[in-house]
Formats: sequence, structure tokens, C-alpha cells
Amino acid sequence: MNSLIHVYAGTAGHSVWFSEDTGHTWLHPNSHSGMYLEARVWCFSSHPQDPSHLFAGTDMGLFRWEEASARWQALPSPMADVWAIAQDPQDCKNLIAGTRPAGFYRSTDSGLTWRALSAPGISQFSTVNMGPTRVTQILFDPLESNWVWATVEIGGIYLSKDQGQTWTLRDQGLVSSDVHGIAVLPQHDGSRVMYATTNMGLHRSLDCGQSWTFVPLQSPWQYTRAVVHKADDPSVVFLTNGNGPPGNDGKLFRSTNHGFDWQEIELPTELNSTLWCVSTHVDNPHLIFLCTNLGQLFKSEDAGLTFEHLPHEFGELRALHWRQLPQGARQAEHAITRRAIKARDLESVA
Repeated sequence: MNSLIHVYAGTAGHSVWFSEDTGHTWLHPNSHSGMYLEARVWCFSSHPQDPSHLFAGTDMGLFRWEEASARWQALPSPMADVWAIAQDPQDCKNLIAGTRPAGFYRSTDSGLTWRALSAPGISQFSTVNMGPTRVTQILFDPLESNWVWATVEIGGIYLSKDQGQTWTLRDQGLVSSDVHGIAVLPQHDGSRVMYATTNMGLHRSLDCGQSWTFVPLQSPWQYTRAVVHKADDPSVVFLTNGNGPPGNDGKLFRSTNHGFDWQEIELPTELNSTLWCVSTHVDNPHLIFLCTNLGQLFKSEDAGLTFEHLPHEFGELRALHWRQLPQGARQAEHAITRRAIKARDLESVA
């Protein structure tokens, strides 16, 4: 089945790369594939109901990968710089996206049309970093189908209880409004534990985000980036840590009790920067991919207990995603390779 697993790497300046062998080798379809060769790619989203499509948010707007033609399609929208995107688990056509400067948008037709959403109080410019704010993550709540969470750098945490129609700020107790990621972890009794990562550390909420408490890590740095639970088990959680963006060192933490205790996971090589992304998928919850901000890649096949250092190293990575395509996608899979080779040959002739 490995031949049908596609891994996607979103780079800061070299568009999207593809791997068809679980990250050991990579293809780089260039501008002939429909996406600008030097695009900055911030996020991905795919949905099991719609294996034909993959969405990518970039500094040139939103793109949708068409599996049958192995090409990117630019989707017209009011969004110029898309930093976060998520699809409703119950309806693949329902998408919510976040931008830079920070704003929220919704589509109900697979990204063909978009509508701006109201978020009172959200700022588009921050005097902290003297630049635009940006939405860093959007998450559909696993317990309440109408709830959607969003994190904003620099702007806090927002909650919508009506599928994004309206938003409220939930930042009470955060030591920093520079928020990078969020996780909602259902517990056996029906309650939830929530975590948010910031430039100044990890935070926990036990009251649906109404208040947050700083959670110190056993690390020389408190900068945290991704917090992601194992696809089939919310008690197992992964947390990325490092000494800043991009930094020159980092750590991976793993919890088996909903984040109340953390253990550092040893990685097979010295890290070149802060750990940035964790990619897991329900199709194979034991298969996990990990990357640093400056392009190192790691793969685990035992649910994150051990990791393999993959040979390819990118310049800078901002997004990592994988999915398993159905058997009927094999022809399209090979089309990616054929198009990449054809594009390379055209460039060599030119």
C-alpha cells in the first residue's frame, strides 16, 4: 500500500513537493503543473470524502490539486495570502480559511466561491512584530459539529459556535497572543482538554477555552509550534519545541495521557532548527511525519516512539501533509512523475 501514500511538503519559496515513497525521494512539479515555481506554501487540507482534491494555501492565494490531471488549479477568491485552511469533517465541500493579514473566509462549494466572515476586534497589524497578523491554524471541534477554533499570530484564539458565521476571542490567561497552534482532545467522560502553543510556551484549558494556564516544559526553551494528537487516539499527543523561529535546535515531546505529562522523544540526528510540523492521518495512525523549520524530515512507523531521518533536506518548510489514495488513483500517481519529467525536459531544451 505504500505506493499509494502521497506526502506533500510546503516550502517557503519553492512551491509544493511530492513524495510517492513515504518521503525517501521527492518530485518537484514546476510551473507547468499550474502553481508558480517560487510560491510560498503555508498549509494543506484534504478530505477522505474527496480523494481527487488537495487544497494548498499560498502567498498567491488558494490552489486545488486535481488528481486526475495531476495539475494545480488556482481558485479565484478575495484571499491573497492564505495561511490556514480546514474542511468540515462532515462535509468536504465546507471549508474555512484564514489569511495574512488575519481574516476568516468560508466556502460551501469546494472552494469555488468564498465569503468573508465577521470577527469583531481582530487586528490586521501588530505593533509587536511591526507587521501583519496571520491566522496560523483552523480546527473543526471534534465534539461540537458547529464549533470552529482559530489561532492568530499575533491576535489570540477565536471560537465560532456557528460554523464560522461569528467569532469570539478566547484569550483569558494566555501569556502571549502570539499563538501558533491548537488541539482539542476528547476524554472518555465526554469532556475535553485543550492546548495552545505560543512563542512563550504551551497553555492548557479545561473549560472550553474560557481560560488558559501556562504549562512549563522540561526544556531550555518554551517556544512551541505544533500540537497534534495521534489520528485515532486523542490521549497520545505530539508537541514541537525549539529555540525560536527558525532557531538552531529543537525537541519533540510526546504524551500518552492527554498532555498532562510529557516525555521527550529522541531523534536520530542533531536538529538544525525548531521542530515545526507533525503530520498524522487516520488511514495509518502509526505513520507520522515530522519536519524542522529549516527542512529536515523524519518518519515514524511506530506511532512516534522512534523516528527515521529521511535523506532529503529542504531549504525551509512551512507545511507537511500526507494521505493514502484509493487504488484507482494509481494512474494519476504516475502522471505526476510523467509531468515532472516532461517539464524538466522542456526546461532543459529551453
